[in-house]
Amino acid sequence: MATTALDTRQKALQLNLDPTWYGTFAEIGAGQEVVRWFFQVGAAAGTVAKSMSAYDMTVSDAIYGQSKRYVSRERLESMLAHEYALDVERLDSRRGEKTCFFAFADTVATRSFKGSSECHGWMGITFQHAPRSSPSRIIIHVRMLDSDAAAQQEALGMVGVNLVYGAAYLHKDPEALLSSLLDQLTVGRIEIDMIEFSGDVFAGVDNRLMSLRLVQMGLSGAAMFGADGHVIQPSEAFYKKSVLVEPGAFHPFTKVHMDILESAAAKFRQVPDVEANSVVPVMEITMRSLLSNGAKVNPQDFLDRVEVIGACGFPVLVSDFSEYYRLAAYLARMTSEPLGIALGMRRLIDLFNEQAYANLPGGILEAFGRLFKNQMKLFVYPSKDAKTGSVTSLGSFEMQGALASLFSYLRERGSFVELDNHKPELLGIYAKDVLASISSGTDAWRSQVPSQAVELIAKQKLFAHS
Repeated sequence: MATTALDTRQKALQLNLDPTWYGTFAEIGAGQEVVRWFFQVGAAAGTVAKSMSAYDMTVSDAIYGQSKRYVSRERLESMLAHEYALDVERLDSRRGEKTCFFAFADTVATRSFKGSSECHGWMGITFQHAPRSSPSRIIIHVRMLDSDAAAQQEALGMVGVNLVYGAAYLHKDPEALLSSLLDQLTVGRIEIDMIEFSGDVFAGVDNRLMSLRLVQMGLSGAAMFGADGHVIQPSEAFYKKSVLVEPGAFHPFTKVHMDILESAAAKFRQVPDVEANSVVPVMEITMRSLLSNGAKVNPQDFLDRVEVIGACGFPVLVSDFSEYYRLAAYLARMTSEPLGIALGMRRLIDLFNEQAYANLPGGILEAFGRLFKNQMKLFVYPSKDAKTGSVTSLGSFEMQGALASLFSYLRERGSFVELDNHKPELLGIYAKDVLASISSGTDAWRSQVPSQAVELIAKQKLFAHS
């Protein structure tokens, strides 16, 4: 069912007039902004079994149990489980044969009176797609971007109605459901940086692809999932952690990629203020690296890449941050701890291409000001020329021309850290050669990818058609 022709009021009214859809709204933190729409449009008795807001922390704990953080996934999940169980317990005997029960919940923090709080929240719905079916669930994390609390509350209410409507009528088409979440809104008002589908009705959904779609659709600048494939909300994963990111295409992930990260992690842990056990390593794949030759993103190719990375034990951040200063700004939003980016020498040299910053009023100086603003360090791995065999390292490289002084300044201030602890024997491994070996069916690639991934690539025939 198309949703583009329906505004928020029309969606709420359609739900209210649907006799098969009935349940509870539980909202904490910004008033009852979602259920308000259902009351305002009329006929709310057709949809709303109960509406509540356990705003006081003591009251909330008494109902849902204690949580370390009130605006958290943990709190949302306890709300959904509690309210859905009550719906079924109290209402199934009377109307279970003809009704799809649901429980909607959110726990959010909009702009505070002092204006200093992070404006974000968790929202979800547990629902039956058919009477007495096993429940399915959708969970999202949102960031409210409006500058005042009233506008944030309005946007929150609209995305909540879109979520309820999508669960009721679009659950057979998760991508359509995903794209409908910002109906009547824009990415300048709401960002959705995590979504997770679960339950029988979503049995065929790969949440890693849904994370990719979040970024493709512009609903978020980045999305993240763990080595096990489960989606992760970045600000929770990075909360009070030092973050080390290795950007790359990882087509495929090789022993060189592994050595870059391991060498950088060893150096990163020596940085003042970095607690060794608080470092979160993550691989970043940008949309640009998935759109080689201007082609569309190949979902299977994307999954092949992240399967190998996951087998090696690393989470993946998929983003549209083509520029490192945008990545740095994003990470600084997630944590106040030290940050690091691990990269090869060629990428470092490319950073000094002034034409890449023509869109910034301050050019390369503005870009670097943003990049190195928040304790950021670049951990630089040497590069080996495939034709000549010559190795270029941070220690041996001399920048030429007008930017030589800038390069020297950043090196002297410690913004660049040379990875002199690398494994020299791995420098001759190139991802394009490994990919060619896999595609052609030769065995040369087996010694060039991490041992954790060899059998996975062979058994699942990953990259066979890349």
